[in-house]
Amino acid sequence: MAEHDPRGERLDELRRKFGREPLPPGADQKELTPREAQPRFRGLESGHRACQGCGEALAARLVTECAGPDVMIANATGCLEVFTTAWPQSSWRVPWMHSLFENAGAIASGMEAAMKAKGKNTKVLAFGGDGGTYDIGFQALSGMLERYHNVLYVCYDNEAYMNTGIQRSSSTPHAATTTTSPAGKERMGKRHLKKDLLAIVAAHHIPYAAAASVAYPADLQRKVRYAMGIEGPTFLVIHSPCPLGWRHDSALTIEVARRGVECGLFPLVEIERGAVTNVMPIRKVRPVTDYLELQGRFSHLMTPDDARAEEERAHLQALADHNIQTFGLRGDTPDAGDTQASSSVGRGGHPAGRV
Repeated sequence: MAEHDPRGERLDELRRKFGREPLPPGADQKELTPREAQPRFRGLESGHRACQGCGEALAARLVTECAGPDVMIANATGCLEVFTTAWPQSSWRVPWMHSLFENAGAIASGMEAAMKAKGKNTKVLAFGGDGGTYDIGFQALSGMLERYHNVLYVCYDNEAYMNTGIQRSSSTPHAATTTTSPAGKERMGKRHLKKDLLAIVAAHHIPYAAAASVAYPADLQRKVRYAMGIEGPTFLVIHSPCPLGWRHDSALTIEVARRGVECGLFPLVEIERGAVTNVMPIRKVRPVTDYLELQGRFSHLMTPDDARAEEERAHLQALADHNIQTFGLRGDTPDAGDTQASSSVGRGGHPAGRV
């Protein structure tokens, strides 16, 4: 007689709930962990070559889970394209096309026009990093928005050209060190402000543009669902920490992303036809140093008794304070949608336990 195996029973239960068999009527899913309750469809499968703790891989998985199977993707050159499509394998489970760095918006426009000509409702998504969106591909993106193509463009913002060696981009924050903006005697990292791409995109008067973070998956997926239901161009920029380029421990990706939101440097806002319509309030505003201290790219700013470092820290704090004031991010009273109450995750996919 076979030995009793409770793990086997648990696997059978999970298969009944989330495998090929339909979920039994009235089945209770409350006791399942978030990892066990993953959606049945995954547009980006496991087995890719992303670095451990890659925020971009997590963001892409969250987007495709929510977007569903009836989509087509145009993916600009970059980390996401490279680590998901090592020939002859692919981690994508939906129609996917590799575009050049500079033309994801144009390729997506053509795909959308082809689907429209065929009378199909398949939604077209365009994916790019900050290099292929803020910089090299901005012209094609602007054209796509101006021509009003029915495309959701998602920018996975890891704030540098990570795929080619961690060079600075126009999305790299002020004072961050990269291989082309190193900190030294002459200057304290990058000398220019992060480009406000969301405002530039919103200036095209498109129906919807928003910022999201991998630290808040429910908020991210709500924004994807909203954008997917809109006829016309939509845009989503997702703050996606890069352990390699940001020089933080791979286990701290979510914590780093969360602190970026809580200090005000990466505000989570929604803009519809040029007007701000929603923000995620910050219940407990953190000082910017709480965000900087976890990242090696800002380690030169954490030197004690260094007047230059103190000046740059004050500059970054002023930028965060400006965002908080401009968008009214400070939450004076507890809110179900603020940074403390919004669904977040901890290690292993479990809830972060924040109330």
